[in-house]
Amino acid sequence: MASEAQLKAFIDRHRVLLAQERDAEIERSSLLLSNCGPKLLEQKGLALGGLGVVGINIGLGGKTLIELERPAAYHSTTLFPPHTFRPGDLARIEENVAGNVPTKKAVKSTKSANTDAKSTRAAEGVVYKVSDSRIVVAVDASDNGADDLDLPERCRVVKLANSITYDRMDKALDRLEKTVLPSSRQTTDKGNYELTPLIRVLLGMSSPSEKLPVADLRYFDDSLNPSQQRAVKFALESPEVACIHGPPGTGKTHTLIEIIRQLTTPSTVDDQKPKRILVCGASNLSVDNILERLLALPAPSERHSEQKMSVKATRIGHPARVMANESVLEATLEVKAGRSDQAALAKDVKSELEGALDVLSGKGKGSKKPRGLERKKMWEEVRALRKEYRQREGGVVRAVLGESQIVLATCHSAGGRQLREHTFDVVIIDEATQALEAVCWVPIFKAKKLILAGDPMQLPPTILSIDKHKKNEKQSSLGKPKTGSVQVRSKPEGRNETASNEGPPSSSRDSGGVESGSDSGEESVSGDEVLAEDTTVPTAELEERERSPKQKKKLPKRSELRPPRTLETTLFDRLERMYGPDIKRMLNVQYRMHSNICQFPSKTLYASKLVSHESVASHLLRDLPSTKDKGSLSDEETIREVLGTPVVFFDTAGCEYFERLEGDGDEGSRCNENEVTVVKNWVEKLVDSGVLASQIAVITPYQAQVTLLTSLLRPTYGPQLEIGTVDGMQGREKDAVIISLVRSNDKREVGFLKEKRRLNVAMTRARRHLCIVGDSSTVQHGGSYLKKWLAWLEANADVRYAELD
Repeated sequence: MASEAQLKAFIDRHRVLLAQERDAEIERSSLLLSNCGPKLLEQKGLALGGLGVVGINIGLGGKTLIELERPAAYHSTTLFPPHTFRPGDLARIEENVAGNVPTKKAVKSTKSANTDAKSTRAAEGVVYKVSDSRIVVAVDASDNGADDLDLPERCRVVKLANSITYDRMDKALDRLEKTVLPSSRQTTDKGNYELTPLIRVLLGMSSPSEKLPVADLRYFDDSLNPSQQRAVKFALESPEVACIHGPPGTGKTHTLIEIIRQLTTPSTVDDQKPKRILVCGASNLSVDNILERLLALPAPSERHSEQKMSVKATRIGHPARVMANESVLEATLEVKAGRSDQAALAKDVKSELEGALDVLSGKGKGSKKPRGLERKKMWEEVRALRKEYRQREGGVVRAVLGESQIVLATCHSAGGRQLREHTFDVVIIDEATQALEAVCWVPIFKAKKLILAGDPMQLPPTILSIDKHKKNEKQSSLGKPKTGSVQVRSKPEGRNETASNEGPPSSSRDSGGVESGSDSGEESVSGDEVLAEDTTVPTAELEERERSPKQKKKLPKRSELRPPRTLETTLFDRLERMYGPDIKRMLNVQYRMHSNICQFPSKTLYASKLVSHESVASHLLRDLPSTKDKGSLSDEETIREVLGTPVVFFDTAGCEYFERLEGDGDEGSRCNENEVTVVKNWVEKLVDSGVLASQIAVITPYQAQVTLLTSLLRPTYGPQLEIGTVDGMQGREKDAVIISLVRSNDKREVGFLKEKRRLNVAMTRARRHLCIVGDSSTVQHGGSYLKKWLAWLEANADVRYAELD
């Protein structure tokens, strides 16, 4: 059982790490804003310039929604250039800056940014929606007069460090401390600090309870394979916590949908009552994906006719794809609140409020903006209307959520005011291996049972501060090996990436391709940073458990609560280390990849347990309808070499296709022009053979290479051909995937490629065809994992010489 000292050390360590991460994000944002001119900021995707305000509306919570786009009068196209803005990012609307002169003052924090907002005719808020040609920023209303929006005719939007997520994580840690350490509470604290069995298990204060058997369990989905059925049964029977390990393509979301159906349907669990569920995810994408699946559920079969589902699901927050899918839009809290019976009065107030804002922005009364006392009086009226609207809308929101059996939100959004008074029976967190543990605690407090789903063998949360941590650690350990450390060849590479801030730095991320630290093949790191290639418990340990139950207590620190070394240690990882494999069930049948593509990751990362379903085990590009239609035009050699080969490796060793560094120092990213040409030639062959551009993805670990690939391929194939970073492709799939490894140098440095989890994500995106372009003479020196991979490619792939004609 965790002692008070261990609990305090665990919470304090999280606070320190979160403070470091917050500082790293603010520092990075400040440095970029102070050292970069407007054009450079736009090139880095951190600003959009030359915008005009096209509308000011009122959103949920009385927020002011400012719509901006590129006026055709000032731009050759109204489409935005490449950028990193995502829903949930903190952004600042300010006067457009011409030229390329660095800004005079860095925005060091959101507070300092707010103090001069009025004087600089600026507004700070959260990105609400983004499309190809329009960005909407939600600005919080305030009652102190600072919301007098007098925006300039030409604006720019700048991305800022997000403090809201960190504030919510800090509050979650404060609540956790007061819950498990009553001595830390003030006498004035009157909050709900119930120490539930779930919290006790998560912190190692008590062991997980015995399973509660579910009698006569009948599955709604007859297509579930045995591993999925075991995972569903395990999740239903676990009283406090259950983890579901879902490797790529194994139907993790499919399994979660079945669990949700079982929990929300009467007579499938012992107490015969349907459960109220909070479904969360590390990103908007994961939450929207689950909601789409729920909304698309077929009518119950005759076998379940007595268990007809009448589940009401509501989506909180601003889903990234909400405008692209009408059914998802209909399920959002905003739309439901607007269409409820109680919403009529709130609508009237909203119309009056929007009319006043139109006048203030110059859209009414001859398009002239009011000035002086008239403007001041109108803003007082706006504040009064906004207050009334918030009150009426609050009642509507409570009514909608009160009727909802399933509520969906990102982990971060679950801490918003809409859910402040709501409790649930079960909280499900998807992509739990991509979420910081602290942000997972935000929804955990709202339920008594937790189900986590994810894959620890894919990319962890993006941590900006880890670069500094690793640099300092390396400098302090020069010539002096650390005690208790182990030698590994695939330490997670420190990543400095631009990420979505809807939750913590999360999976909706686009890698900035920025590297730091050494590229040596072997590094000394602590045991907490090592991910074993085989996640199962060693045979010797299992035998020891079977011999004597008493021996279980003597196993090495598995049941102890230990402070995390870095924020990359997720709640999923920690629970598995504390309680062993019994805390999870792994899905082992994948429905995505050809068996050859699946073979290497299965052997090296999933203990050879991951197998291909017969429906995908031998599918190839030649089986696609588009290639069959063109089959008569293709000769046998093309069909065999292009459409009939699951894995192709273009080896550039000896070709002197050396990489190039774009940018300076830590802000640099790498590209390889010759590899781009090889990729272009192969894309051309695939398309000529009948593969559609929409069925192909070109991915690489480096943003500079993405930019180069885009400039060469986009004019020919348009947006249908997906080009992006490995990180941005996580959770996605395509029939054909081409990976450009980029690294080729005399020093044999491999950078990002050392991270086995990034490589795992890259190679498991492909369904029927995987093509790798890289320099084996460089890559093979990146550690044992890369060496094994190249040996496997040599033996199992169609290896071709990559010299250009």
